[in-house]
Amino acid sequence: MFDSAKATPPSTPFDARVALAQLDDAVDKQLVSAGAATNIRAWLTEPRYHEYAPRVAEQLAAAKWKELDDVFWTIIPFGTGGRRGKMYPIGSNAINDRTIGESAQGLADYVKQFAGNSAGASGSALSCAIAYDTRHQSRHFAELCAEIMVATGFKVYFLDGYRSTPELSFAVRFKHASCGIMVTASHNPPSDNAVKAYWSTGGQLLPPHDQGVIDRVMSCTTIHRTPFADGLASGKIVMCQKEIDAGYVDAVKLQSWPGPRDLKVIYSPLHGVGASAVLPVLAADGFADVELFGPHAEPDGDFPNVPGHVSNPENPKVFDIVIERARQTGADLVLATDPDCDRIGLAAPLTTQPGSPWRTMTGNQIGALLAEYLLERRSAGKPLDPELYLVKTLVTTDLVRRITEAFGVRMVGNLQVGFKYIGGTMDEIGPANFVFGCEESHGYLVGSYARDKDAAVAAMLLAQLAARVKAAGQTLHQKLDARYWQYGGHAEGQVSVTMPGSEGMKQIQSLMARFRQDPPHSLAGFKVRRVRDYLALKELEPGGKPRPFEGPVGDMVMIDLGPPGTYVAVRPSGTEPKVKFYTFTFEPAEQLHNLEETKADLAARLDALAKDLTAFAYQKA
Repeated sequence: MFDSAKATPPSTPFDARVALAQLDDAVDKQLVSAGAATNIRAWLTEPRYHEYAPRVAEQLAAAKWKELDDVFWTIIPFGTGGRRGKMYPIGSNAINDRTIGESAQGLADYVKQFAGNSAGASGSALSCAIAYDTRHQSRHFAELCAEIMVATGFKVYFLDGYRSTPELSFAVRFKHASCGIMVTASHNPPSDNAVKAYWSTGGQLLPPHDQGVIDRVMSCTTIHRTPFADGLASGKIVMCQKEIDAGYVDAVKLQSWPGPRDLKVIYSPLHGVGASAVLPVLAADGFADVELFGPHAEPDGDFPNVPGHVSNPENPKVFDIVIERARQTGADLVLATDPDCDRIGLAAPLTTQPGSPWRTMTGNQIGALLAEYLLERRSAGKPLDPELYLVKTLVTTDLVRRITEAFGVRMVGNLQVGFKYIGGTMDEIGPANFVFGCEESHGYLVGSYARDKDAAVAAMLLAQLAARVKAAGQTLHQKLDARYWQYGGHAEGQVSVTMPGSEGMKQIQSLMARFRQDPPHSLAGFKVRRVRDYLALKELEPGGKPRPFEGPVGDMVMIDLGPPGTYVAVRPSGTEPKVKFYTFTFEPAEQLHNLEETKADLAARLDALAKDLTAFAYQKA
């Protein structure tokens, strides 16, 4: 693991001439890439990096060529959501005081320019809400961001304890702040950290503000700071955790529905912040039999008791030891949230029989159950207002769309990947008729108190649903099977190929170009019917000419295959050096005869798709 993201004094004197000579020699010997050499030279010679130059020189002298190339080969991008990566005390391609400082300064400068020197989001002074998770250096980075905001003329509302990303989104709205910063790297490994930037809506940055902030971050030369203690003493930094906590729990509780609460839940925060949000929300909603899973309870940035030290509720293996505890105690439901508690996963028994096997659910399956639960409760057997709407991304299951259409309400599903687009849709259409937003990566939102996914509200609603089906003599899995009988068999999968480093970036770009220009003719034995390029908004059928189509612009290709409802989406990850393949397949309800056999057939189809996509990815162009 990288040692620290803080700049620390070097142990040897700094001589720029010697360091530059060592760098030139390393370039001649091809020990570092050209991009790394350019950035290292800048950090040795430019005034804005003067406090880091001695440390750079020290590592040159120690011949740490691999480490230097890794952290300098490029400039870590400030994407439309923020900046994420591995922590290292120096480097343009690492998370450290300099890159975090540039991020906060760029956001502050843009918001100040946009809003004016004295007018914030509600006509008040400029302000920023800041929260942080349990990762290494998160508190340090949060204080650094606060110092920069205060020095740039902002009042800071600081959540002085580990708190969730959705609570930060709520805090921005609750305090009418001009912007917000969340220090978290979500479910990334312990080596990583990040900042997420939020607009005054409580949502992540959308056009035109995303590009405006990016431009400011990438051109930042000077970082202004007011010592944190001085900000507290002057009242420019306000500790408001208790106020925000109470308001947040109240706002989530407003999304509740009455019903049975006879349910035993085992809850795991996976060493993250979730206990601060999920437990008080479940308690407020009347769930008295909730056990905090001990081995995952301690806030710990090393995530010691989860497989691979990656606290991702998308991974079924993180549930294994929690399910063991659930069986021992006779629990009905297991819930787990990621480190910043904006995503949730679950496990439940397959049947109500004693000793029943347990199984997790995918994000798509959870989303479909929640969508139907909310529509069912709203309708109470009566027609719903057709102006009500649900929102999902392009790579989220069409089972949500089919359920939505069956209830006669609107489905907004033509969105690129990223919950910020769901939040933006809420503001564009208006939150009054918003029912539910979901994405396949286990993100869900109900209500208008936030503009980001929230695992706490999802936990509350899933517990309600589980208690409701328990009272009816079912489990969540049996409830899901009933949906398949009604709407058809749906199966979705995901596979990724990782391509790290400067060469990996070129490989990713080349692979995406191949999918656009020379896609496979068939996948899993099915002919390709159509390829949709969302970057150029052009679609192509075999033997035809490209033609335009309407859709959201983004770096994604969708491939429609022979059977209706069987298709693939391909996109580079926005946070990691990998390409993601999303696979979908479907069997109409009228063709279902044996559901278990259909499930096996659909799973085999997904496996074949994953195998062919991976083979295509590693094919030489």
